[in-house]
Order: sequence, then C-alpha cells, then structure tokens
Amino acid sequence: MLGTLGLTQIRHIAAVRRSRARGLVAHVYRQLERDFGVLAPPVALHAPAPEALAAAWVLLRETLVVRGVAPRASKEAVAMAVSMANACPYCATIHSNNLGTLGGLVGGSAPTDDGPAPSEAELEDVISWAMPADGRPRAAKPPFPPAQGPELAGVAVLLHYFNRMVNVFLRDVPLPPGVPALALSPVLRVLGWVMAGATRRPHLPGNSLDLLPAAPLPEDLSWTVGNATMAQAFGRACAAIDDAGRRAVPEAVRELVHLNLAGWRGGPRGISRSWVEQLVAGLPDAERPAGRLALLVAFASYQVDAGVIANCRRAGADDRTLVEITSWAAMAAARWQGGLLPMPD
Repeated sequence: MLGTLGLTQIRHIAAVRRSRARGLVAHVYRQLERDFGVLAPPVALHAPAPEALAAAWVLLRETLVVRGVAPRASKEAVAMAVSMANACPYCATIHSNNLGTLGGLVGGSAPTDDGPAPSEAELEDVISWAMPADGRPRAAKPPFPPAQGPELAGVAVLLHYFNRMVNVFLRDVPLPPGVPALALSPVLRVLGWVMAGATRRPHLPGNSLDLLPAAPLPEDLSWTVGNATMAQAFGRACAAIDDAGRRAVPEAVRELVHLNLAGWRGGPRGISRSWVEQLVAGLPDAERPAGRLALLVAFASYQVDAGVIANCRRAGADDRTLVEITSWAAMAAARWQGGLLPMPD
C-alpha cells in the first residue's frame, strides 16, 4: 500500500507500477521492497531508465541499508545535512524523521545494532563535515575513525545525487497529491517504523551488485578504497549512469557541465535562471533544452519546473531520456561534491 501511494508522488514522467514492472525493473523492485521495506519513490522514479534504476538502488542499499562500521545515526545525520544544504525538503524530512527515530539511541545511553551510539556532539561534528563548503573552510581532520570514511562519504554522495533527482521528479513533501499536510506526521511514523524494521534485519553486503556489470573504479571515487563492496557499488553504478549520459546528453552539454563544476564549492548560482540562459546560449538550438536541464540539475535542481521539462519533450525527449539526462547531471555534481570532502589519510 505504501509503495502504491508513493508512486503517485512522481511527477513529469509516468510511474512504472509494480504490476507492470518487467525484467531489471521487476528485479530491483523486489529487492527494494524486501531490503528497504517500501517501494521508495526516490528510487522508483528511475524506472523508465532501468539501468539508472539499478544504479540508484545499488548505491542506496550498499551505503545506507547494509549495516557497516559507521553508526546508522551518523549516516542519517549526513543524509539530513546534505539534503538541507541542497534545499531538498522531501529528503530532509525523511532523514530528519529517521534520525529522530534513532533518538533513543543517540546520546550514548544505549548501543545501536552497529556499535556504540554517537553522542549529539559527535553527530554535530559529522553534520559539519558533510555540509557543502560554499566557500567556508572545512575541518582539516574528519571527525570519525578512518574505517568509517567510505561509508559516510558514500552516503554524502548518494544524497547529493538523490536530492537532485527528487527535486525534479517528486513533490516537496512525501505525501500523495491531494493529501493534506496534517497527514504528514502519521505517514512519517509509519514510514519510520516500516523502514526501521527492514533495516534492522541482516543484509549481506554486495547482494545487489549482480544487477549491474563489473566496472573499473574511476579515479575521483578513490575515497571508496578500503571498502571493497563500496568500491564495486560505485564503480558499477557510475559506469551505468555514464553510459546513460552518453546516450541521452549531447557531448557539448556534458563538457559544459564539467567545465562549470570545476572550482565550484556548492554555492547557489542565483535566485533567477539568468545564469543558465547565459551558459546555454553557446549551444546549438537543438541541444539547449538538454543543456538547460542538465545545468539546472547539477547546480540548482530546485529551479527545474514544468516548462524546462516541456522544452526537453518538444526537443524529442521521452521519459527514459529525461531520467537519463537528470541522472547523469545529478551524479556528475554528486561526484564533484564527494571529491571535496576531507577524508582520513
């Protein structure tokens, strides 16, 4: 029931319902419901592009669902901090709720299933570490043991990615259209209970990797070294999303996004969209809609609206193409932000 209602939150593209899922999409849906507890809309929105769907699930499962050396509370704190910095109210609400669900374990009074509970001061340090710098100096030394680095950096990159996808394809709150805001609290309680129950069960690392073919680890993801499963998850998922980008995003647009990522520290580009119009002016007319969407997703995903999507459709983009353009741009920005995180030696 939660999964069916969740799919009604998807906008701009047609949701792929469970009864119509086939092949790779059906396989991902089964794993998602089994291991995460619900057919989570931030993952399910990828279904028009099956490889991107598998990549999103592989990353979510191996970073956030699988129990590792980093406490779950620390992971949720990172997810909340990144979501707030990216102006993603949907994800910020979900992860704030998840962190609150762990409230009885935070403060050192009781251990979590994955080790001693972090104190509130330790969580605040982790939050400061995860927040995009935006010109501010970062701590020279990460506030956690080196073994936790790949997991916490993985969560940060994951949420930089999901925030951008969610801002484009989901509503601001995790409620179906037409449901009053008063329903948010009980819905969050049920979601927290279902997800907590699912994640408390043991999940073997790497069980999702076979959804995607093996791929080498790009140099900019070297922070995963030391955690073989994380390295494989990010290598395979990023290869799948890069392939999607080559299919859907014109080469000149990909170059333009990478050029503008260089030197960026996560700050806002402006309250209007004039900055993006200046950047796409040098593209061929036929490539400007994709360029506009990709740049907005990378730098200001909250500025994507129905008009931006409609322009892409007039240029020939279908649901799969829209998801692939957005997925590639979101991951390009997420990988760049991940490379800025101070990591243990």
